[in-house]
Amino acid sequence: AAGSFNPALMVHGEQGIELLGEIPADGEIESVGEITGIYDKGSAAVLAFTSESKDVKTGELLLRTSMTLFCRGEGGFGGDRGPVEKIDFPERDPDHQITYKTRDDQALTYRLSGDRNPLHSDPSFAAMGGFDKPILHGLCSYGFTGRGLLHTLCGGDSARFKSMKARFSKPVFPGDSLTVSMWVDGNSALFRTTNQKGEVVIDQGTFVFG
Repeated sequence: AAGSFNPALMVHGEQGIELLGEIPADGEIESVGEITGIYDKGSAAVLAFTSESKDVKTGELLLRTSMTLFCRGEGGFGGDRGPVEKIDFPERDPDHQITYKTRDDQALTYRLSGDRNPLHSDPSFAAMGGFDKPILHGLCSYGFTGRGLLHTLCGGDSARFKSMKARFSKPVFPGDSLTVSMWVDGNSALFRTTNQKGEVVIDQGTFVFG
């Protein structure tokens, strides 16, 4: 419904998740999504989406997600540039850091999630998007980051994991090491993720925990 665009030039922009109830071990979840904005960044168009997921049996709202897609080459249509939010990180060292190394076949393994975008597996398709080789799924990098936040700040207790939101700032390649840095203030934290070169790959991160 958002219209047509070149999928080879589309990358994940932002992602957020808010956990509102305990997800049951079995059952059925219904998710309803909608387009909440189409913004003109000049060189690109940004598509914004939200989705709410409910337990079909009880009607309880379990989680809410938000995301944006950054579609290169689709801007310049004269639309609203959209909201601009910028987090100022503390100038001190982070309170916590944790590093995970991704596998060389990480993107192929992650395809088992159902995301079979060839940008993550086909070198010729990745080249069409301007990449030397297939890149890792944004949600895979996001998942590594979320795991770091869960184990470091929540003691591995998923019931304490409340919400997480961040912006993808640079592609991750399979085999990269990911370091999650966290600045804690009470039951919230700012975070960002860097690769082995020190380049920020996930930025503007906010996390709330119990």
